[in-house]
Amino acid sequence: MLESTQTGMIRKPKVAEVAAVKALIDEAAGVGSVLPRTVAEMYECARDFHVYIDGSGVGGCCALHIDLPDLAEVRSLVVRGDLRGQGVAVDLLKACLSEAEELGIARVYALTRVPGLFKKLGFHEIDKRELPHKVFKDCVRCHLFPSCDEIAVIRAVALDGVDALEAG
Repeated sequence: MLESTQTGMIRKPKVAEVAAVKALIDEAAGVGSVLPRTVAEMYECARDFHVYIDGSGVGGCCALHIDLPDLAEVRSLVVRGDLRGQGVAVDLLKACLSEAEELGIARVYALTRVPGLFKKLGFHEIDKRELPHKVFKDCVRCHLFPSCDEIAVIRAVALDGVDALEAG
């Protein structure tokens, strides 16, 4: 899937770009914005990612990680500093939602400190305890565990081929 934006494009990463995606995530993890990912994890889940590519290389990333047949997580949403506020994060989220719809995944959730961004795309807040225990497998690696300050958001993706926002 290739999506053009004003100055770049969103697509699946090439294997040669995984190191640049990891560097972007490492920088964000260094300030506590996302969980760190190991090199092995990055290659194992490279196909989960969409990347924003511009003239400077990898400018953003976001992953759609399938947890259950009807539930996937949007995670590792990171945008390079010079691109923030230009809609790149929204475009990356849209790419993940489109993929979830293509795969027939009914619901997509995220744990975030920026719920407003997700609400723009139809997500709503839920109590984290409403999510299956399985989704917290990564949480134990976080320095904030068990006192997490992230907000859980969720969105229905597709209802028999009809966009959940149009149906509701």
